[in-house]
Amino acid sequence: MPSTDMIYAKALELSPLTVEEGLLLYEKVPLEELMFLGNTLRQHHRPGNQVGWIIDRNVNLTNICFSQCTFCNFCRKKNSEDAYVTTIEEYIRKIDEMYALGGRQLLLQGGMNPALGLDFYTSLFRELKGLYPSLRLHALGPPEVVYLSRKERLSFDEVLGKLAEAGLDSLPGAGAEILIDRVRKIVSPAKATSEEWLDVMRAAHNLNLPTSATMMYGHAETPAERIEHLVKLRDLQARKPEGHYGFITFVPWPFQDEGTVLSVSQGIRSSYTGRDYLRIIAVSRIMLNNIPNIQASILTVGKETGMLSLHCGANDLGSVMIEENVVSAAGASNRFSSTDIQDIIREAGFVPRRRNQKYEPEDN
Repeated sequence: MPSTDMIYAKALELSPLTVEEGLLLYEKVPLEELMFLGNTLRQHHRPGNQVGWIIDRNVNLTNICFSQCTFCNFCRKKNSEDAYVTTIEEYIRKIDEMYALGGRQLLLQGGMNPALGLDFYTSLFRELKGLYPSLRLHALGPPEVVYLSRKERLSFDEVLGKLAEAGLDSLPGAGAEILIDRVRKIVSPAKATSEEWLDVMRAAHNLNLPTSATMMYGHAETPAERIEHLVKLRDLQARKPEGHYGFITFVPWPFQDEGTVLSVSQGIRSSYTGRDYLRIIAVSRIMLNNIPNIQASILTVGKETGMLSLHCGANDLGSVMIEENVVSAAGASNRFSSTDIQDIIREAGFVPRRRNQKYEPEDN
């Protein structure tokens, strides 16, 4: 096993670290050293003292989902009393509210509803773009693309091409959880496999659709599997076509366990601590040598840990998030206005810079 000094030198050269090297850093190195290394690499990728933030709204298309993931309190079966599919009137009201607050990005996610096919999504996207030409749709995710591919008997490329033609601007990294099938069989057995998730993102990168990558950690996975997850993302990013967006950002967040099947029935509680989240941020910055942005999930970790994350390698605090229903249903309770999030960035010693979903600066 190489020394930590050798690993540090390798990381600072932006050379890809092995799983074993990443695990040694994650488990053995003092947090202060990880923070210093993560922050140094942040300055390579995103020099200066600006920290990004965005105004958007997360609207759920439907809460009906056949997946029934064990960490999710949000999904419903089709015959549930509170099952729904969002109507166009509701979209208009929600988008009008978002526009009034200065937001232009709509994050569209929700359940994999067996009644909704590709035509539903393409028709919806076209209608929304017709009503709001400046609207940016950051919508669905690899599990929905896998589901639609099976339902319509189309390739991932064909599904993504039709969605992009209808108005999809970028593809979120939803449904990644941990990209290890042993873990996925516990937390999301009906969802896309690890390889399918990666294959959808590979297709999106080939089409030059901007994408994000995520990790929900702190449940059934081992520390080594967290590092393996990062390596899979990094290796896929290394194969994107030259000049294409690929993964623009990586966003890790801890499992929220309140009332979930995973917690109540299987006894798997969230292992989240603030110090461990800082280690995750720093190690993510170190391992992901080819992904330019690291976003801290202030929605799930709160103000203090979010601020410290900006000194560990993160360069973005994410969204004001006018609406969010999924992780909130499992216990996440942090909410911040546009003023709050800018004040938090300043309090941490940085300059807030509003951006779009491509991490391009916008006027505040």
